[in-house]
Amino acid sequence: MKPKGAVIGITLGDPAGIGPEIVRKAIRRLGRSCTLRVLGSPRGIRPGVPSRKGAERARQALEESVRLLKAGEIQAVVNGPVSKEWLHRVGLRFPGQTEFYARRLGLAAGKVTMCLAGPRLRVALVTTHVPLRQAVGRLTVDGIIRAGEHLVWFLKKIGIPRPRIAVCGLNPHAGEAGLFGKEDAGKVVPGVRRLRKRTGLPFVGPVAADTVFVRALRGEFDGVVALYHDQGLIPAKLLDFDRTVNVTLGLPVVRCSPDHGTAFALAGKGRANPGSMVEAVKLAVRLAGKGR
Repeated sequence: MKPKGAVIGITLGDPAGIGPEIVRKAIRRLGRSCTLRVLGSPRGIRPGVPSRKGAERARQALEESVRLLKAGEIQAVVNGPVSKEWLHRVGLRFPGQTEFYARRLGLAAGKVTMCLAGPRLRVALVTTHVPLRQAVGRLTVDGIIRAGEHLVWFLKKIGIPRPRIAVCGLNPHAGEAGLFGKEDAGKVVPGVRRLRKRTGLPFVGPVAADTVFVRALRGEFDGVVALYHDQGLIPAKLLDFDRTVNVTLGLPVVRCSPDHGTAFALAGKGRANPGSMVEAVKLAVRLAGKGR
């Protein structure tokens, strides 16, 4: 019998981590509200003990998800947490799953955007898994525009027709008129100006990063463009760690994941919270149902 609605593929992630547990718990919570296809197996893997065997299982599940997406057998994918270190050991040398899907689906990593979406805060990142020194060097006007436009698309998809978006400043006090660095005036200002022109929306920025998230939380902004990984992920996870979802914007398919890692130390103890995985599946169903 043909399943009703979108079929969501779920990779278990590293089977030595909490992925198998949170997937089981998420399936129980979601019941028959959606159609899920689990990829991967924890059989023969000891919880809490990462290994090449477990990492190879995680790699195979990722590759299988790409095959199924391309074949149309699944309409979205939700990824359990993986260990980047162990995936590197078995030959999958990507900074993260975000970059893996971009490459496998024919896009450069710089063409997609990592977005953390929670009930109270949505943050899109200009740069992702690179050292902080490199993140500053890789900050570009085009990157700011890409993240801003992807965030507009996402916010409209979840029901905000005219989103209000702030762009973070890079330096303290957004550069303080050049006293604390030239990047804000040289890159963020022109990026915001071009975003306003291209989208017709009231983008604001650069806004000092030490106040922008408070303003968003109070309802002044619907989303925030952060310039580097920790600038955006720290406030997102601090506010709603158990309900925030990592969603990759700019792909030709829907791809989501929980906002946390493998938690090897917690694996096998039955105490892992499946909240973020549940929300990731719900968001994948919602986005897949609306089409790309």
